[in-house]
This record gives sequence, structure tokens and C-alpha cells, in this order.
Amino acid sequence: MSELIGSRYELRRTRTGAAEAKGRDYAEVFPEDLAYESDEEVSGYVHSIEVGSTVDGPGIRFVLFLTGCPMRCQYCHNPDTWHKHNGKKYTLARITREIGKYAKVLKLSKGGLTISGGEPAMQPRFLRRVMQATKAMGVHTCLDTSGRLGRNLTDADLADIDLQLLDIKSGDPATYERVTGHPLQPTLDYATRLSDLGRPLWIRFVLVPGLTDDPDNVARVADICAGLKSLERVEILRFHQMGKAKYEQLGIAYPLADTEPPTPELTERVREQFRERGLTVY
Repeated sequence: MSELIGSRYELRRTRTGAAEAKGRDYAEVFPEDLAYESDEEVSGYVHSIEVGSTVDGPGIRFVLFLTGCPMRCQYCHNPDTWHKHNGKKYTLARITREIGKYAKVLKLSKGGLTISGGEPAMQPRFLRRVMQATKAMGVHTCLDTSGRLGRNLTDADLADIDLQLLDIKSGDPATYERVTGHPLQPTLDYATRLSDLGRPLWIRFVLVPGLTDDPDNVARVADICAGLKSLERVEILRFHQMGKAKYEQLGIAYPLADTEPPTPELTERVREQFRERGLTVY
């Protein structure tokens, strides 16, 4: 039996302990266990679709936002994606038809599909099959992920993903856990795996004054990036308050309600820390 802690969007605890509840919330479901359903039977939960994005990978992107995420990042601006069943259910056939409507434009713009979230690896079967179907159309594929559940994806799955947008939220393990509520190591393991496989990779780092901006923390992220052989670029994402209203609507306490966006001077200092290691920075 479970009891709610605060808003229904927050984590649940059970009489058998928080660890067990946490395990159920983001159970690692491996794709090979779910490989025999027809396209009409394979389905996933979708938060929203955005067509025409230019900030979620190269070119013009069709962005598919899935629901479900184990992380509770302090600066998350989509808390309504945390629980999988808050999304709308789509069959693989339906979402493939939607992508297909834009395939010609996506290819002409040198864009493609980006699957984001939430954390897409919460729905590995749906993620895998959508990527396969999109690749079959000749459309570029991209995954926006925290890497926390990278073990849900096989090497064959990764081969169908042309580009990974990997969020490394902090380089210091204690800071990472304070930011996300989760350990850093699974993300580092996933980054190393992508590098070893030669899979193209962009790293994203969210700059939050007073939380992730410590010079040592930034230096650690930059050092991690410098060791990734398949890394193409680093994107510094400046913290913003555009998600604040959602927390109020959902009845969730927002820990960064009084945090200001980083100044241009701070942003430039952080970018320079990455450039010092020979990295391409945006």
C-alpha cells in the first residue's frame, strides 16, 4: 500500500520502504524482453509533439516528448512529464504516420526526429521501435537523455540513434545527487559506452547560479567531456524560470523559485573553462 508525499506528481513511499517504491518507479525494462509485438500493439505514452524545433539537434526537428522520468532535477521545467501515465497513449503505427508526414521537410533541412522527455529510456521498447521506423524512412534520429537508464538500451538500439544529446548535470558526484536525487556514475558509464562505440555525442550542461556554477564542478564536467572520443560539441544551457508556473499549477514546491538566470559574465567564464580543453562550445 502506498501513500502520497505532497503532490501526486512527487515520489511515492510504501510500507515496504522507499527503495522498493523507487525501484518500481523506474524499473529497468530491457527491450529484448518485449520484442514480439506487432506495430499496432507496441505503444508508448507521449507528453507532446513539437514540429519545427531548431534547438534539439541539427536542422529542423520533429520532437517527440515522452513521459516518465526517474530524476527529480531541481531545475526541471516539465514536471508534468515525471510519471509515464500522465501522457497520451500512441501506437507505434500512429506516431510513425505522424513523423512520415514531415519526412521530406526534415531530410531537406538536414534535420530529423528527436525523442526527448521526461527520460525516453523509461519506455525502451517504444523508443527503440520509433527509432527503427524513422531510420527506415531515411530520417536522422536523435535522443535527448540523462543517461540514467542507459542500460535499458542495447548496442543495436544505439546504432539506430544518429546523435545523442546527453545531459551531464554536474561533474561533482555530491552536487549531481543534490541536483537530481540520483548518482552520477550511471551517466558517466553511458557516456563512456557511447564514446567507446564511436556514437556521435553532444553534451549539454545546465548552468544554474548557486547550484552548478562552482568552478570545480564545471571543471570536472569539462574534464569528462575532454575524455569522450566521439564528442562533437558542448552546449551550455542557461537556467531560466519558464517552468515555474507549472510547479504552482501542480502543487509542487519549486526549489529554485528565487534563482536568477546566469549573467553573461558567468556564462562566458563557464564556456571558457570548456574551451580551455579544446572543446567546441555553444
